Amino acid sequence: MFIRVVTAVAFLIACGCTKPTYPARVIIIRHAEKPDDENERGLSAVGKKRADALPELFQKSDSRPDPLPAPDFIFASSASKRSDRPIETVTPLAKKLKLDIDSRFANDDYAKLAAELLTNPKYEGKTVLICWHHGNIPELAEALKVRDVPDKWKGSVFDRAWVVTYEAGRGKLTKLPQTLLPGDVER
Repeated sequence: MFIRVVTAVAFLIACGCTKPTYPARVIIIRHAEKPDDENERGLSAVGKKRADALPELFQKSDSRPDPLPAPDFIFASSASKRSDRPIETVTPLAKKLKLDIDSRFANDDYAKLAAELLTNPKYEGKTVLICWHHGNIPELAEALKVRDVPDKWKGSVFDRAWVVTYEAGRGKLTKLPQTLLPGDVER
């Protein structure tokens, strides 16, 4: 992990982008539920329901009086031989908000994504949604300068949102339930 952080810093220096800029918030979610068959690249039926319900996370309702701010930018890890799930998860939201999905970063390129968000002024003060694979979400959060990141994102968890905000150049992590589908945990 130390090597990945050093790599991200080296990338920032190499591109001449050393002045940090900070989004207002970065919302990180895991892709929606996957099928039991590991050879399937897409979402399960439940995963498709979660993807279709994702816009509700950003809409005020009786059950959600304080929704998250709608994203200005949406990122998803790029499609691979094994998975299209991050892109499929955010596609209904992107269509509803009329936003493009930026999927140019591979799952292992989270440090490059973090460098993009922390150095490109177009993201400054904006809300960014990232949909990723759970195995690299903690490292992605660390690359986004978050302190006290949990060691791992459990493989069985699909109903969380990690919200990163910035103060004095450090990221603060708040873990929130999505509460989009029956059975989602509210803590």
